[in-house]
Amino acid sequence: MRELFIDIETYSGTDLGKSGVYRYSEAPDFEVLLFGYCADDDEVRVIDLASGEALPTEVLDALTDETVVKWAHNAQFERVCLSRWLERQGINLKALNGNSNFLNPASWRCTMVWSAYLGLPLSLEGAALVTGAEKQKLTEGKELIRYFSSPCKPTKSNGGRTRNLPVHAPDKWEKYKEYNARDVETEMAIMKRLSKFPVPEDEWKYYILDQEINDRGICLDMDLIREAIRCDRRSRTVLTEAVRDITDLDNPNSVAQMKAWFAENGLETETLGKAAVKELLKTAPESFREVLALRQDLAKSSVKKYTAMENAVCSDGRVRGLLQFYGANRTGRFAGRLIQVQNLPQNHLPDLVQARQLVKSGDFDALEILYDSVPGVLSELIRTAFVPMPGYKFIVADFSAIEARVIAWLAGEQWRNEVFASHGKIYEASASQMFRVPIEEITKGSPLRQKGKIAELALGYGGSVGALKAMGALDMGLAEDELQPLVTAWRAANPNITRLWWDVDRAAKTAVREKTAEQTHNILFEYRSGFLFITLPSGRKLAYVKPRIEANRFGSDSITYEGVGASKKWERIESYGPKFVENIVQAISRDILCYAMQRLSSMGFSIVMHIHDEVVIETSCDVSPEIVCRIMSETPPWAEGLFLCADGFECQFYKKD
Repeated sequence: MRELFIDIETYSGTDLGKSGVYRYSEAPDFEVLLFGYCADDDEVRVIDLASGEALPTEVLDALTDETVVKWAHNAQFERVCLSRWLERQGINLKALNGNSNFLNPASWRCTMVWSAYLGLPLSLEGAALVTGAEKQKLTEGKELIRYFSSPCKPTKSNGGRTRNLPVHAPDKWEKYKEYNARDVETEMAIMKRLSKFPVPEDEWKYYILDQEINDRGICLDMDLIREAIRCDRRSRTVLTEAVRDITDLDNPNSVAQMKAWFAENGLETETLGKAAVKELLKTAPESFREVLALRQDLAKSSVKKYTAMENAVCSDGRVRGLLQFYGANRTGRFAGRLIQVQNLPQNHLPDLVQARQLVKSGDFDALEILYDSVPGVLSELIRTAFVPMPGYKFIVADFSAIEARVIAWLAGEQWRNEVFASHGKIYEASASQMFRVPIEEITKGSPLRQKGKIAELALGYGGSVGALKAMGALDMGLAEDELQPLVTAWRAANPNITRLWWDVDRAAKTAVREKTAEQTHNILFEYRSGFLFITLPSGRKLAYVKPRIEANRFGSDSITYEGVGASKKWERIESYGPKFVENIVQAISRDILCYAMQRLSSMGFSIVMHIHDEVVIETSCDVSPEIVCRIMSETPPWAEGLFLCADGFECQFYKKD
């Protein structure tokens, strides 16, 4: 046997969506119901484990045989669930896999990753539909999953049972087995359709590393989390009563009731979202500000992450499965799952340790006395719930201005490259270049540095006045009439980056219009078999599905392609030079992160989490952050001339330095 294609159906009383597969498969009532498979080019078979059938010996052996490649769609689910199942069959995975409780991901491959690599939908149904794979999932599949794979409500008609078994609906069970077989057929059909566009071997190595990081997980301070949830519950009660006292509303948490109350009292607003409340606080009459401030505290959603942590933590106190490989299929960047570590609130409290201790000890009264906002404190402490295991510490290291470095290198903007090769103060240097002022005169708090900073953050990908406003330029004190001159000054100071945008625009359009290949700035644009491929310096390709040239709202030619848009639906998306440059720069930055993590892992460092361009390592107390930063600062062999720099620190709980 060379390859084994797998799809399983499972049962657990734990909610998969809230808990993730690691906690889900740890539940006492977890079991594998059906095991659908195809070995090499043989026929598809379904083993009815729920009805007492057993896996053939050669299939059971293949699960732990590193020479047999196992394929599945969202293979992490199958691999983790089968790891738990094998453990309950008495198979010691730790003895086989070097101290890991999970099947070694080295011999697993994932058709969902393959689909993502080619810019296709992540779901099995979506990928099958877009690729035109002949075998489709049965339409009643979701209903069958609800019926057999989740608990049911006890009723008189079902005899008060909380679970549906095969004997309760034999006809449905037979359809579930057909559905299971169809999934295996669909996976194989998708693979056949995608076979001429293979995923590079380096990407499979990064996928394996990602699975190892997810398997390892990261410790949570459950005492802090439980007390934070309790504090939040009490705080919400106090805040709700305070709003009720002022407004006489039955339910101050109701957006509809709050909007109606504001309207009745002369303050019209279409929404009470965070951004809207923040703006209203600046302009609303004094009589409304207390209610708006209380509403702002009540609406803090970030504290819900504590509940997410409690739902997802495994029995050993570690949470797993927080990162999805190739979750952003436009760039290949990772996506956050469960706790969404990619958008954790920042921490600015100067007395973080004290605030943390007060919450952990449940001293709510002291929190109320010492801090203006208890929800605000809880929000800032979310990061600190991630802790190293006893006797260890975290090293947190991240790349300095990675996207700014990449775009300067790609465009050949020499003065910027010289900055990154020396002092690295890009905000000051940018202001110096824009306003023709010696860099020594631009200090940290000066208005020119502020202008340099906001320009750097907003204008690198073709942004203009709107981008400056979205980045908060007006909140930083810039006047409206300063914005366009700022855009003009930045573009004049960065002619090569500006040229890069439009060189990329021309190359992409030429490739699509003439169905050919075009190269610029060491990036290859190629139309092939209904895809626009953009080959990065690393050799990885970005894929855009069914591209074509269409007139945009301004009457100019633009590239459109199919993908998941802002509405989370599969639709046609418009793009142009600066947007393609943003994708390219972020994709290269991702490749640099993957290269660095692979290097760190090969040298024995245990990565437990990574966020954007930052890596969190759990290590013994004698390891220096400087070693980690030095490894991360090594330029990949495909990026000669790129100047990288990483900064790091050590801590006993995760935080921003």
